[in-house]
Amino acid sequence: MSVGTPNGDTNRGQSAGAGGAETWDSVKDDVTGLASEAAERGRSFVESAMGQATDYVDRRKGDAAQSVEDIATSLRESGRAFDDRPNIKAFVDVAADGLEQLADSIRGREFADIYADIEEAARRRPVAVAAVSTIAGFMLARFLKSSAQDAAIQARANRASRQASQAPRPSPRS
Repeated sequence: MSVGTPNGDTNRGQSAGAGGAETWDSVKDDVTGLASEAAERGRSFVESAMGQATDYVDRRKGDAAQSVEDIATSLRESGRAFDDRPNIKAFVDVAADGLEQLADSIRGREFADIYADIEEAARRRPVAVAAVSTIAGFMLARFLKSSAQDAAIQARANRASRQASQAPRPSPRS
């Protein structure tokens, strides 16, 4: 009998160990292949989703440009009230001109270019982005709070009217 194996076969332990290593390497290769394939499919999915989102935004950018142009027109019309104050009127006209230029820029450029410009501006002026984000968040919170209060008031009014309509009414006496 040899040492290390119960039946004395010394080659059997070595072949099983080598076979186990080969099996392990095979499993490791399979897992690596599956991981690579999953990563490739994930990248493909993300690229496809980004492409669809970009196409959607490019189709809708005409609507966005028209909205910006409508705001510029409204601003210009409201600026007519300041005909007697040339400084304020000039400020309003400059703002309207800027909005019209923005509308033209939205129409004439691809979404990816606009996004890159916004990202670049955010990197150049992070404090301004933080300030605008804070203000926008504050305004959104106020809007949501106001909407919630309005909804609560409406719900109480509905509940009160329902209770009033369900209350027993005294029968008329004859």
